[in-house]
Amino acid sequence: MLHNIEIKARINSLDAMAERIGALGAGPAQHVSQDDTFFHCNSGRLKLRATPDGSGQLVYYTRPDRTGPKASSYLLVPVSSPDALREALTLAYGQAGRVRKRRVVYLVGRTRIHLDTVETLGAFLELEVVLGANEAIESGVGEVEALMKRLGIEPSQLVASSYLELLQESSV
Repeated sequence: MLHNIEIKARINSLDAMAERIGALGAGPAQHVSQDDTFFHCNSGRLKLRATPDGSGQLVYYTRPDRTGPKASSYLLVPVSSPDALREALTLAYGQAGRVRKRRVVYLVGRTRIHLDTVETLGAFLELEVVLGANEAIESGVGEVEALMKRLGIEPSQLVASSYLELLQESSV
Protein backbone atom coordinates (compact mmCIF):
# COMPACT_ATOMS: atom_id res chain seq x y z
CA MET A 1 0.00 0.00 0.00
CA LEU A 2 1.00 3.61 -0.55
CA HIS A 3 1.26 6.14 2.28
CA ASN A 4 0.85 9.87 2.68
CA ILE A 5 0.45 12.54 5.33
CA GLU A 6 -2.62 14.68 4.91
CA ILE A 7 -4.86 17.38 6.31
CA LYS A 8 -8.26 18.75 5.35
CA ALA A 9 -9.30 22.33 6.18
CA ARG A 10 -12.35 24.51 5.63
CA ILE A 11 -11.52 27.66 3.69
CA ASN A 12 -13.46 30.84 2.98
CA SER A 13 -12.26 31.61 -0.54
CA LEU A 14 -11.04 29.28 -3.26
CA ASP A 15 -9.73 32.23 -5.27
CA ALA A 16 -7.68 33.68 -2.40
CA MET A 17 -6.21 30.25 -1.63
CA ALA A 18 -5.41 29.66 -5.33
CA GLU A 19 -3.39 32.91 -5.28
CA ARG A 20 -1.44 31.74 -2.23
CA ILE A 21 -0.78 28.37 -3.87
CA GLY A 22 0.40 30.11 -7.04
CA ALA A 23 2.87 32.13 -4.97
CA LEU A 24 4.42 28.82 -3.83
CA GLY A 25 5.43 28.05 -7.43
CA ALA A 26 2.77 25.42 -8.04
CA GLY A 27 2.58 23.86 -11.46
CA PRO A 28 -0.49 24.37 -13.65
CA ALA A 29 -3.81 23.50 -12.07
CA GLN A 30 -5.77 20.44 -13.14
CA HIS A 31 -9.58 20.75 -12.94
CA VAL A 32 -11.60 17.58 -12.33
CA SER A 33 -15.10 16.59 -11.26
CA GLN A 34 -15.36 13.56 -9.00
CA ASP A 35 -18.30 11.44 -7.93
CA ASP A 36 -17.28 9.27 -4.97
CA THR A 37 -19.52 6.43 -3.84
CA PHE A 38 -18.63 4.96 -0.44
CA PHE A 39 -19.50 1.38 0.45
CA HIS A 40 -19.96 -0.32 3.79
CA CYS A 41 -16.67 -1.91 4.77
CA ASN A 42 -15.52 -3.85 7.86
CA SER A 43 -12.26 -1.94 8.18
CA GLY A 44 -11.03 1.28 6.63
CA ARG A 45 -12.97 3.00 3.88
CA LEU A 46 -13.85 1.82 0.39
CA LYS A 47 -14.91 4.24 -2.32
CA LEU A 48 -15.41 4.20 -6.05
CA ARG A 49 -14.37 7.44 -7.74
CA ALA A 50 -15.96 8.14 -11.12
CA THR A 51 -15.08 11.03 -13.44
CA PRO A 52 -17.05 12.52 -16.36
CA ASP A 53 -14.78 10.87 -18.95
CA GLY A 54 -16.12 7.44 -17.87
CA SER A 55 -12.99 6.33 -16.04
CA GLY A 56 -12.66 5.60 -12.36
CA GLN A 57 -10.68 4.26 -9.45
CA LEU A 58 -11.54 1.94 -6.62
CA VAL A 59 -9.85 3.34 -3.52
CA TYR A 60 -9.35 1.50 -0.24
CA TYR A 61 -7.82 3.56 2.56
CA THR A 62 -7.27 3.75 6.29
CA ARG A 63 -6.80 6.98 8.19
CA PRO A 64 -7.51 8.11 11.75
CA ASP A 65 -10.28 10.66 12.23
CA ARG A 66 -8.46 13.50 13.98
CA THR A 67 -7.44 17.03 13.13
CA GLY A 68 -3.87 17.85 12.25
CA PRO A 69 -1.48 15.98 9.98
CA LYS A 70 -2.30 12.27 9.89
CA ALA A 71 -0.94 9.22 8.12
CA SER A 72 -3.09 7.54 5.50
CA SER A 73 -2.48 4.20 3.79
CA TYR A 74 -4.21 3.56 0.49
CA LEU A 75 -4.55 1.28 -2.51
CA LEU A 76 -5.71 2.58 -5.90
CA VAL A 77 -7.19 0.29 -8.56
CA PRO A 78 -8.00 1.72 -12.02
CA VAL A 79 -11.55 0.98 -13.18
CA SER A 80 -12.80 1.12 -16.76
CA SER A 81 -16.51 0.61 -15.96
CA PRO A 82 -17.29 2.54 -12.77
CA ASP A 83 -21.08 2.47 -13.21
CA ALA A 84 -21.17 -1.33 -13.47
CA LEU A 85 -18.78 -1.71 -10.54
CA ARG A 86 -20.87 0.73 -8.45
CA GLU A 87 -23.92 -1.46 -9.09
CA ALA A 88 -22.06 -4.67 -8.15
CA LEU A 89 -20.55 -3.19 -4.98
CA THR A 90 -23.89 -1.69 -3.97
CA LEU A 91 -25.54 -5.09 -4.30
CA ALA A 92 -22.73 -6.80 -2.37
CA TYR A 93 -22.01 -4.29 0.40
CA GLY A 94 -24.54 -1.47 0.25
CA GLN A 95 -23.77 2.20 -0.20
CA ALA A 96 -22.68 4.24 2.79
CA GLY A 97 -23.13 7.49 0.83
CA ARG A 98 -22.05 9.61 -2.07
CA VAL A 99 -19.88 12.72 -2.35
CA ARG A 100 -19.78 14.92 -5.44
CA LYS A 101 -17.12 17.58 -5.81
CA ARG A 102 -15.22 19.83 -8.17
CA ARG A 103 -11.51 19.66 -7.48
CA VAL A 104 -8.60 21.80 -8.58
CA VAL A 105 -5.30 19.94 -8.15
CA TYR A 106 -1.90 21.60 -7.79
CA LEU A 107 1.50 20.07 -7.25
CA VAL A 108 4.10 21.77 -5.06
CA GLY A 109 7.17 19.56 -4.78
CA ARG A 110 5.76 16.18 -3.83
CA THR A 111 2.66 17.62 -2.18
CA ARG A 112 -0.71 17.41 -3.90
CA ILE A 113 -2.86 20.40 -3.01
CA HIS A 114 -6.59 20.05 -3.63
CA LEU A 115 -9.05 22.92 -3.65
CA ASP A 116 -12.43 21.25 -3.37
CA THR A 117 -15.95 22.53 -3.80
CA VAL A 118 -18.08 19.81 -2.21
CA GLU A 119 -21.77 19.69 -3.04
CA THR A 120 -23.78 21.07 -0.07
CA LEU A 121 -20.65 21.47 2.12
CA GLY A 122 -18.65 24.29 0.53
CA ALA A 123 -14.95 24.99 0.07
CA PHE A 124 -12.03 22.95 1.41
CA LEU A 125 -8.30 22.54 1.01
CA GLU A 126 -6.48 19.22 1.28
CA LEU A 127 -2.73 18.71 1.48
CA GLU A 128 -1.27 15.27 0.73
CA VAL A 129 2.46 14.64 1.07
CA VAL A 130 3.28 11.33 -0.62
CA LEU A 131 5.80 9.33 1.42
CA GLY A 132 8.54 7.10 0.07
CA ALA A 133 8.41 3.35 0.78
CA ASN A 134 10.42 3.44 4.02
CA GLU A 135 10.16 7.13 4.81
CA ALA A 136 9.45 8.29 8.35
CA ILE A 137 6.03 9.80 8.99
CA GLU A 138 7.67 12.75 10.76
CA SER A 139 9.22 14.09 7.55
CA GLY A 140 5.81 14.27 5.88
CA VAL A 141 4.26 15.84 8.98
CA GLY A 142 6.92 18.54 8.90
CA GLU A 143 6.20 19.30 5.24
CA VAL A 144 2.45 19.54 5.86
CA GLU A 145 2.94 21.84 8.85
CA ALA A 146 5.29 24.10 6.86
CA LEU A 147 2.80 24.35 3.97
CA MET A 148 -0.07 25.04 6.37
CA LYS A 149 1.90 27.97 7.77
CA ARG A 150 2.80 29.32 4.31
CA LEU A 151 -0.84 29.05 3.19
CA GLY A 152 -2.21 30.63 6.36
CA ILE A 153 -4.17 27.56 7.48
CA GLU A 154 -5.05 27.84 11.19
CA PRO A 155 -5.61 24.80 13.43
CA SER A 156 -9.22 25.94 13.94
CA GLN A 157 -9.87 25.34 10.22
CA LEU A 158 -8.80 21.69 10.29
CA VAL A 159 -11.39 18.95 9.82
CA ALA A 160 -11.04 15.49 11.36
CA SER A 161 -13.53 13.48 9.31
CA SER A 162 -14.18 12.64 5.67
CA TYR A 163 -16.50 14.55 3.36
CA LEU A 164 -18.97 11.67 3.64
CA GLU A 165 -19.08 11.98 7.43
CA LEU A 166 -19.45 15.76 7.19
CA LEU A 167 -22.40 15.28 4.81
CA GLN A 168 -23.97 12.73 7.16
CA GLU A 169 -23.55 15.09 10.14
CA SER A 170 -25.08 18.01 8.23
CA SER A 171 -28.20 16.00 7.32
CA VAL A 172 -28.97 15.01 10.92
